[in-house]
Order: sequence, then structure tokens, then C-alpha cells
Amino acid sequence: MIAHEGDQLVVNGRHVGDGAKVGTITRLRHQDGTPPYEVRWSDGHTGLVFPGPEAQIRPTTVH
Repeated sequence: MIAHEGDQLVVNGRHVGDGAKVGTITRLRHQDGTPPYEVRWSDGHTGLVFPGPEAQIRPTTVH
């Protein structure tokens, strides 16, 4: 998984009825774009994320 600052991280729910959680990657810990990522979630919280298999990167610009 490779990301850039400003991309969105989408984490799909793992159970029926769970919605997706969407956040914006605000900082990369590795220059090659690999996890972990610092993410600002849509509810305003921030955190360090090690994405699992239920996550995907949604690019916001052409890199």
C-alpha cells in the first residue's frame, strides 16, 4: 500500500451494517509512502494508522 499526503484512507466495516470510515492522510512516516500513516478522520480525530486488508487508498490528485 502506497499513499501520499492528502490522499484519503477508506477503511471498510468488517461486519454487516458497519459503515466505511474515511480519513485524510496528513503525514507519512516513510518517504516511500508505506504505512503507518497519520490520519485525520472525518469526525476530527487524528491517529496513527497501520491499515489492514479492509483498507484502501483513494488518491485525491494525480501523482
